[in-house]
Amino acid sequence: MKWDVSVDANGWERDQYDDLAPLYIIYEREDGSHAGSGRLMPTTGRTMIGEHFSHLTDGVVIQSPTIWEITRLCISPSVKSRREAMTVTSSLLLAGIDVGLRFGLEFYVGVFDEPMLRVYKGLDFTPDVMGKSGEERRAICAGLWPCTQEVRDNMARKVEEHAQIAEAAQVVEFAVGA
Repeated sequence: MKWDVSVDANGWERDQYDDLAPLYIIYEREDGSHAGSGRLMPTTGRTMIGEHFSHLTDGVVIQSPTIWEITRLCISPSVKSRREAMTVTSSLLLAGIDVGLRFGLEFYVGVFDEPMLRVYKGLDFTPDVMGKSGEERRAICAGLWPCTQEVRDNMARKVEEHAQIAEAAQVVEFAVGA
């Protein structure tokens, strides 16, 4: 999405929202390397969708203690196979739902590239698209995802061939950014 980030001496990408103490979900390989991550933030404070993508919600302000924003969902460039990319993506999304269930969340909101809709549908985690800007593969969308046990169970069944994903996502370690 061409978002402006800075990269520190450790190679970590950061933007202004990393200073707001978000929660991070990180997929770490057995060797300790990063394979993917996502950032979760309450919508009761500053959010990317509110400050930079409100045109995708027709200016509607999304603020609720039971709705959090998910941003910076990314897969490491070191992930080379489609299978590993799906494993990482589904693990991050399952872990995000588990976090939401623990915190009593009802929804996640986020901005994503339109081609990701196919991935979300394949995982039975299709958002309600609130708005869209752009055309075809270059379009970005704002979506609202329910965060329920039923959604989690359905997604876990979709990735049943990766049973360890569903089990590992239940053991979420929290890392608060600063």
